[in-house]
Amino acid sequence: MRAAVIQFPGSNCDRDMAVAIRNITGAETKLVWHRTAELPDGLDLIAIPGGFSYGDYLRSGAMAARSPVMQAVIAAAGRGVPVLGVCNGFQILTEAGLLPGALMRNAGIRFVCRTVALTVENSQSAFTRGYANGEKVRIPVAHHDGNYFADSDTLDRLEGDGRVAFRYAEDVNGSARNIAGVLSAAGNVLGMMPHPERMTEAVQGGSDGRRLFEGLIHQIA
Repeated sequence: MRAAVIQFPGSNCDRDMAVAIRNITGAETKLVWHRTAELPDGLDLIAIPGGFSYGDYLRSGAMAARSPVMQAVIAAAGRGVPVLGVCNGFQILTEAGLLPGALMRNAGIRFVCRTVALTVENSQSAFTRGYANGEKVRIPVAHHDGNYFADSDTLDRLEGDGRVAFRYAEDVNGSARNIAGVLSAAGNVLGMMPHPERMTEAVQGGSDGRRLFEGLIHQIA
């Protein structure tokens, strides 16, 4: 198994993500700088980590979405390679057009940093097969622009197609329908605001995020 974690100026969860992927899946994991126009061959997973790419200038993820590496990420996603975007990575995926909707300022205009309860809405994807539908899990969030927005038709389509992966079990940031993570139409791209890489070991306070990475092992194998 081979994985790439994309690094942008301002990424700060890249190494956390790489360590989680490497330790849990055993994947050969490479950090890839955003100015690289090509990705390593034979990738089984691409991860876009959290942080503040380009200092959130213009809009969170807007500039990173136009980095040279993103054309290669878009092409890989089109070939069916799993792509995981967490926090700022989710913002980048929406700005790049790989996922619908947008991430806006949190309701109350406050940075939210705590462990929150989520409900697993779809356990059939490559990323969520380690969970059960309706299961409650606890995963940390740390964001200022995590308020998911899409128009009513798009939200209805996401719900109807089973593309809502995770939902907040409480009001965290004002997200439409409490959506915390969404899947692409093909199911191989997941964007989520909570940080599964920060909840993989007991020393972190829990391991509910671990099963997301474990599920990928079975999908690729």
